[in-house]
Amino acid sequence: MTDVILVSRRVFLGSVFSAGAFVLCARLHPFQTLGALAADDPRVAWSPGVYLGIEPSGTVVIIAHRSEMGTGIRTALPMVAADELGADWSRVKIEQAIGDPKYGDQNTDGSKSIRDFYEALRDVGATGRLMLEHAAAATWQVAGSECRADHHRVLHLPSGRSLGFGELVAAAARQPVPAPGELRFKKPSEYRYVGTGVPIVDLAAICTGTAVFGYDTRLPGMLYAAIERSPVLGGALKSCDDRETRKVKGVKKVVVMEPAKPPYAFQALGGVAVVADSTWAARQGRSKLKVQWELGANGAYESESYRKSLLETARKPQKVVRNIGDVDAGFARAVAIHEAEYYAPHLAHAAMEPPAALASYKNGKVEAWVATQNPQAVQDAVAKALGIATKDVTCHVTLLGGGFGRKSKPDYAVEAAVLSKKVGKPVKVAWSREDDIQFDYYHSVAAMYLKAGTDGSGRPIAWLQRSVFPPIGSTFDASARYGGDNELGQGWVDVPFAIPNMRAENGPAQNHVRIGWLRSVANVYHAFAVQSFVDELAAEASRDRIEYFLDLLGPARIIDFEAEGTKFVNSGKPLDQYPLDTGRLRRVVEVVAERSGWGKAAPAKGRALGFAAHRSFLTYVAAVADLEVDNAGKIRIHRVDVAVDAGLVVHPERVRAQFEGAAVFAASIALMGEITAAGGQIQQSNFHDYPVARMGDAPLETRVHLVPSSERPTGVGEPGVPPVVAAICNAVFAATGKRIRHLPISKNKLA
Repeated sequence: MTDVILVSRRVFLGSVFSAGAFVLCARLHPFQTLGALAADDPRVAWSPGVYLGIEPSGTVVIIAHRSEMGTGIRTALPMVAADELGADWSRVKIEQAIGDPKYGDQNTDGSKSIRDFYEALRDVGATGRLMLEHAAAATWQVAGSECRADHHRVLHLPSGRSLGFGELVAAAARQPVPAPGELRFKKPSEYRYVGTGVPIVDLAAICTGTAVFGYDTRLPGMLYAAIERSPVLGGALKSCDDRETRKVKGVKKVVVMEPAKPPYAFQALGGVAVVADSTWAARQGRSKLKVQWELGANGAYESESYRKSLLETARKPQKVVRNIGDVDAGFARAVAIHEAEYYAPHLAHAAMEPPAALASYKNGKVEAWVATQNPQAVQDAVAKALGIATKDVTCHVTLLGGGFGRKSKPDYAVEAAVLSKKVGKPVKVAWSREDDIQFDYYHSVAAMYLKAGTDGSGRPIAWLQRSVFPPIGSTFDASARYGGDNELGQGWVDVPFAIPNMRAENGPAQNHVRIGWLRSVANVYHAFAVQSFVDELAAEASRDRIEYFLDLLGPARIIDFEAEGTKFVNSGKPLDQYPLDTGRLRRVVEVVAERSGWGKAAPAKGRALGFAAHRSFLTYVAAVADLEVDNAGKIRIHRVDVAVDAGLVVHPERVRAQFEGAAVFAASIALMGEITAAGGQIQQSNFHDYPVARMGDAPLETRVHLVPSSERPTGVGEPGVPPVVAAICNAVFAATGKRIRHLPISKNKLA
């Protein structure tokens, strides 16, 4: 194992325990055993829980149990623990956790790492600090209240004596674990790291090219695999002629893999694998395979006909998922009726690093090194595929060159493990860009119909909306046709407007490809439709867009979904802790209007501002896009302003970076993002036909305005995307008079 890049040199030994439990353990070389150690043995380290340890040298070791893919989470969560502990950040070492249920949920997805683990890391830091203070008090035989831990030492306030953390390890380990009620948390004014721009721990390695990603892992004697998969989901292998493949220098074996069966979940798709001594040989060998496929039921999938069928479904009454007042009566009283249909295509994740995994099967156990957002899913999926126990799968987590939700689905790790068992050697599966684009878990295509009945002032008194999309649930339940509660809770049942009569509906749709979550998930197409429709209504009423939005939003209030009888999952968090507060949404709208100079710019031909605001992942975001459309229809996004209320902000620099990145990601979606199918096969294959925003397409400038808040921390990785997509589309209308109802914008003639 020591030849593998990114092997940890330290391990926690001792009982398996949950967060908050405390244990005396030892930090040893990976091949040493614990044996019998005295409490004062110099190798003994104190470990207050699964996230934190202190070595006799004084080094504080904090376990990063979430995956790093550019968010800075390997820095931000440890900052919380270090701050509460009173550690010197220069003496903190971060170690990446393997997949293990003792760490709690390790799926770095859904913008919930800080949200779900801020308190846990704060608790463990505060607990460690209190035990260090008690240990020092016992050593000096003074009152614990006279001792304070700060900057890696415990100070006795009356005498000025101090002891370093390392000197107190043995004594701290003998202290009883404080009850939760005994913990004393720091005030924000006492924070040394939280709320500041601490450099990310991987910065030097990334800048010098020594950082280890999934593509970089190595094992002695490993082989490489390239897999020819069915071009249509559910297709079956009819025949395979591998004679030319076997002639390629370096090819060791050709393996026919079992095809996946619905529901596909995280199964390896199957196909024909070429195993070789290099990536080049494996891919050259694959190119010479002569295979024939039985395409199956999905072979008739065509994007254009499917789009028409989704829109046709959206035009008809469907399952009601939210109902307020009497919508039909409201329409009967309306002065005017406005209707619109919106469409958003499939999207691919297209992370800069395609999926990659290295696995070694030996004696009924698997050790894997994976660029994954969810090591526990790797354990589960590999164990299921090989018929072994989950505990017999060890998953080491590398850095990820982007994820966006794709790498929480470990089918590629399953491929590596299955092939390792079949060939008897470690096998690395590193997808090509073409593999990544053509065999993704795609962001769902969606069709939406909206209808409003307005009064004499142009304000809606009745509102109807229908959304139709193949659900993510279809990947895990082959019979699923309707949106899941989580998808419907992403910008559909939670529209925050104060309209007396509202109804939201959801129609059925059959999936023909694997559907998965992508950055912001259903919020992308729901916010695009709702925010575009509001812009249309404001235009019909000849009113300022932001003024009109705030009018619809109504007075500041907490929306009571329970009283309405509406099922709203609220990103999995209780509404009493994270209510939908329209006052907070109003505030970010006001901030972005002020900071963007809304309404102050002199009119210019082909240049205009567009606005949108949306709450997702418990975070309130408002965006203004300033763009120009030239005579040839070319769009230039000059500036994006984003106002954000994400509660308490742990790492402002990384939060700003996430919203800057979201603006670029949103530009890709709005301007050019589209995956299509013909004959069941994905038509795009690389960046030449599935482009992402480059420097000339991305906003020239993105300004992120963080609204100060003492509320609980909420998500930041995903919430910036939906309002920026809609703001860009609304700005195009303001600049050209041409309404964007069909994404991407490139499908619309602007010249």
